[in-house]
Amino acid sequence: MRNTFKLLSGAALLLGLAACNSGGSSSNTTDTVSANAKKDTMAGMKMDTAAVAALPAIPDGAKVFFKNLKDGAKVTSPLKVEFGVEGIALDTAGTLKPGSGHHHLLIDAGDSIPAGVVVPKDSTHLHFGKAQTEATITLTPGKHTLALQYADGIHRSYGSKLSAVVTVDVKK
Repeated sequence: MRNTFKLLSGAALLLGLAACNSGGSSSNTTDTVSANAKKDTMAGMKMDTAAVAALPAIPDGAKVFFKNLKDGAKVTSPLKVEFGVEGIALDTAGTLKPGSGHHHLLIDAGDSIPAGVVVPKDSTHLHFGKAQTEATITLTPGKHTLALQYADGIHRSYGSKLSAVVTVDVKK
């Protein structure tokens, strides 16, 4: 039974990687997405990563940040969001490389994903596995929490140490 679960977990991981790298724009380009769709069932999925290498260490001084947004900003939708990273390499998804990762944007989905947990892929957990550094998102009027979450090459979160959070108020 345990081997069957590992096999299914590995297959789910491969499907997640393929989905993150399929289609879309290339590195450092803008992606346009909508945050108004319903979450899919992957959000609750837990994966057995025992057969996968350990989460790479976070280099000293590494940080992620929003380049163009400040906490409490009043904005309009659609909203361009620019991602920043320092002290850790920006790389595409698919390969585990020490000292590297890529961005994920959490929209009204908490402040961070626990370290080592695979970031879900749904309308509130957006993946930028092609090393994109910006996106244009559509938000409804009102307050929204945006969290920038860095993850390794197979989408495992680096946790709150590589997360940044802002609240924005979308004007009507």
